[in-house]
Amino acid sequence: MQFLKLSELMAALSHALDITEGQPEGHCVRCCWIGMHIGQKIGLDNDALWTLYYTLLLKDLGCSSNAARICELYVTNDLQFKRDFKWVDGSLPQVLRFVLRHTGPAAGLRERLKALGGILSHGDEIAQELIQTRCTRGADIARQLRFPEAVSAGIHALDEHWDGRGRPDKLVGQAIPLQARIALLAQVIDVHHGAQGRHSALAEVKARSGSWFDPALVAAFEAVAQTDSFWQMLAAPAAQVEQAVYALEPGGHEVSITEDYLDDIAEAFGQVVDAKSPFTAGHSARVALYTALLAESMEVPEARRRWLKRGALLHDVGKLGVSNRILDKPGKLDAVEWQAVQRHASYTEAILSRVRIFDELARVSAAHHERLDGQGYPRGLMAQDITLETRIITTADIFDAITAERPYRAAVPLDKTLDIMKDAVGTAIDATCFENLQRITRQNPELFPP
Repeated sequence: MQFLKLSELMAALSHALDITEGQPEGHCVRCCWIGMHIGQKIGLDNDALWTLYYTLLLKDLGCSSNAARICELYVTNDLQFKRDFKWVDGSLPQVLRFVLRHTGPAAGLRERLKALGGILSHGDEIAQELIQTRCTRGADIARQLRFPEAVSAGIHALDEHWDGRGRPDKLVGQAIPLQARIALLAQVIDVHHGAQGRHSALAEVKARSGSWFDPALVAAFEAVAQTDSFWQMLAAPAAQVEQAVYALEPGGHEVSITEDYLDDIAEAFGQVVDAKSPFTAGHSARVALYTALLAESMEVPEARRRWLKRGALLHDVGKLGVSNRILDKPGKLDAVEWQAVQRHASYTEAILSRVRIFDELARVSAAHHERLDGQGYPRGLMAQDITLETRIITTADIFDAITAERPYRAAVPLDKTLDIMKDAVGTAIDATCFENLQRITRQNPELFPP
């Protein structure tokens, strides 16, 4: 296996979290650049800096878990909602303005008024639910990624405020983990700097000092902000900032990225993807299972099967960049919505290709909607250009998509699913893959829906 540092892997995958939050490319990486400078300025030791480093890169691990609920409650695009919510300072005028602008903007009057009534009547409960879900889920996934409890605690407390008016636990002052205090500060700095420049970022954090932010950390940031090179790097292209952030990773905590650890990482990010919609819960894991069974049946070597299973776990990571208003739509998609769905395959390749050892896997996974007849996407590949590994993932993906419940229909029984798939053999589905799928379902009925 090629050598890969944990920082490179997590920074690359953090781009998936950026698009789920509706943030510009490299948001988590830039937050890491900002937060690490603050941590260094206040004199954190090596261990504390390491904890801070990964809290910053992975602060949004739970971001997909409340997307569907946001769409349901606010009747809106979750990506735009999440992006714009980062501008709200918590004051009543801003909150009300945000709610009025972002609740049902494209809905009919009756639906919009109904949604507004629910939000205005139960706003505090709703906010608590959404943040509790996000924070709890993010902390749990950090544990699955084998990070220590301090990193999970930092992610869980990201939305706590210095004055005790944050969420989910209303922690006050020093009771908020330091890494969480720095991460929230870095997040606001990046959002305001990216849109309006350094002066806006400085003014915003100073205005929230003592309410949202620890005054001592704001003072430390003001000292960091005196250095032009800090701002120059923050405004640099994402790839350049990544390299600078890799150099900031504290030493003495080297982690061996074994095959087992790569499996855990792929599974964890597969869960991030599946959490985005109630209709995709377990989808990545099931596609990975079916992919592994097909690959074994087709005598793909064991090491290659393991590699391919990771690709199946991550094949839909690009869906994090598609709004749940589209993913969970009960009716037919219009042309614009369908184009948005199709972009998820390109997003998958862009995200995975950031990881050097995933370069081939990125192409194989992203091609799972290509068709043998050239009518697929994103590239319209013809049969001769579609690898066996992609054909296997495609077969597994189509099988699960049909047998699972969807917003526009109930789950389809196994026999009918196979009949539907048979009609697509030679055009969308590889004949050998389908033949092996049929044999597997006969030999392992307990693994498949009835």
